[in-house]
Amino acid sequence: MALVRQTIQASTAAVWDALIDPTTYPRWLIGAQDIRDVDDSWPAVDAAFHHRVGVWPVLIDDRSIIREVRPQQHLVLEVRATPAVRGLVRFDLERAGAGRATVVEMSEEPLYRLVGNVLRPILDPLTHLRNKRSLAKFEQLVEAHGR
Repeated sequence: MALVRQTIQASTAAVWDALIDPTTYPRWLIGAQDIRDVDDSWPAVDAAFHHRVGVWPVLIDDRSIIREVRPQQHLVLEVRATPAVRGLVRFDLERAGAGRATVVEMSEEPLYRLVGNVLRPILDPLTHLRNKRSLAKFEQLVEAHGR
């Protein structure tokens, strides 16, 4: 499992607003290329946003589905890029101390990989690095929006 944490100098509400808005994902999530559509029931459990992920020339159209949601605290997405990847990504938000900062914890657990678990020792560190870079970009997005 790839687990990363990032402290963002913004309120939990501001961090949540950016996280729950799928249209922000291509600006911060490494590999997200485009959001093609968002279900009308978003952000309810089982609602999805439809995306394009990958790096040219390998682009995959699929979707991410909300599996758990507690506003301003917790979000679990089932992410898909079939046939290659299916996994769960968890986001947990916690106010940092008495200040206005928020700690974001992001963890990713594969449910399925086309190559199976054989390459997991190689892929998990790469996923960790990608998620670390993604949360750093997310921090920049949230903090810039707050200014």
